[in-house]
Amino acid sequence: MKAKSKSKKLKMPTEFSLEPKGLVIAYIGAGKGKTTAAMGMAVRAAGDGKNVYILQFVKAKAATSDKRQVGEWPVSSEINFFNQARIPSSLGSIENEQVGLGFVGILGDQKEKDTHIRQAILGLERAREIITSGKYDLVILDEIISALEVGLIEERDILDLIKLKSPLQHLVLTGHNHYPKILKACDLVTEMKMIRHPYYKGILAQQGIDY
Repeated sequence: MKAKSKSKKLKMPTEFSLEPKGLVIAYIGAGKGKTTAAMGMAVRAAGDGKNVYILQFVKAKAATSDKRQVGEWPVSSEINFFNQARIPSSLGSIENEQVGLGFVGILGDQKEKDTHIRQAILGLERAREIITSGKYDLVILDEIISALEVGLIEERDILDLIKLKSPLQHLVLTGHNHYPKILKACDLVTEMKMIRHPYYKGILAQQGIDY
């Protein structure tokens, strides 16, 4: 017997606007692919001549020595690529910054919660500067919803950032959980659904694939 779909049928619009519009986009869910999708969008936007800024919450900066502090994770490999690639001047730029201090309360994190909170607040201040600078067509706030999930920031902090963006500026948010007020403020929401994940077999993230 064929299972019935519970998805709600969307009503197609009768008219479409040709005017450009800055979108608020959220990639959420327990499945892999949220940051990957956001980084792919960064490349696409730069290919169209748009300037991009990636601000990563929770994720830590590159190590300054052979050893990292316990609980931190390495910078994702796509960041290494963006930092070393020679992007032609005819294309847009991709800049990035990590404002997190790594994992919060898991996988060996030994930092005080207040230390993570202070860093996240600095990240919010930096996000405000970037969004309102007028320099960037696409701003990606990677893991900002994750920072909310672990209690580093509040829901209203993200809603306030959304209100700051200009009409033609695109803003991307990533994280795991549903926050109705945030999702209502978004124009596009995609949920990455986990079917199977190697983590639950005791397999940690693979470099070059997961980060």
